[in-house]
Amino acid sequence: MRIIKIILLLIASGSFMSCASGYKMIEPTTIDYSTTNESGNVKLEYKYDLLHKKYAKKEEKKGVKLVAIKITNNSGKAVMFGRDATLTYENGTEVYVMENQKAFKTLKQSPASYLWYLLLTPINLYPTETKSSRFPEKPSTTPIGVILGPGLAGGNMIAASSANKKFKQELLDYNLNGTIIKNGETKYGLIAIKADSFDTLKLKIE
Repeated sequence: MRIIKIILLLIASGSFMSCASGYKMIEPTTIDYSTTNESGNVKLEYKYDLLHKKYAKKEEKKGVKLVAIKITNNSGKAVMFGRDATLTYENGTEVYVMENQKAFKTLKQSPASYLWYLLLTPINLYPTETKSSRFPEKPSTTPIGVILGPGLAGGNMIAASSANKKFKQELLDYNLNGTIIKNGETKYGLIAIKADSFDTLKLKIE
């Protein structure tokens, strides 16, 4: 019985560590932007460190940073983000902004990765035999794995898919690539850039 308890404890610990995570909405319009710079009367405000749990780990693993940006255009003319208004690092090197769909595929959770829980399906629970009876019956097993394996796999896959759906929709709602920002207008966006560190970003106006 002690061995069974140890096994169940290990399973529970593994489940806790490997479970799918939810997606916390970023909502760029509500963010307090602490970093600002301006070029040609077009102001850029931005913020790193937006994602949590599984998504944050994917950022680190893939060398990608999700950035919330706020652009206010007072240049007297309309500008298009990605053509007239581009991002550079402090040394002048152009920032590679990933396409919306590519960013999602890079940072999303993988629901199929939770199928490994199905390996728990064959687990049976064997009760401890009692010695009080002169004619002990053969102990019956409880197939807990039949519920545990599919239950954990299905639950985590559903949770990961639901979180990914919210993440994808927010990336779509705040996609700035190719967006025209009129004079006097402010636009908010979420962009993914290839970067390993939180480097300073600057706006370049053509």
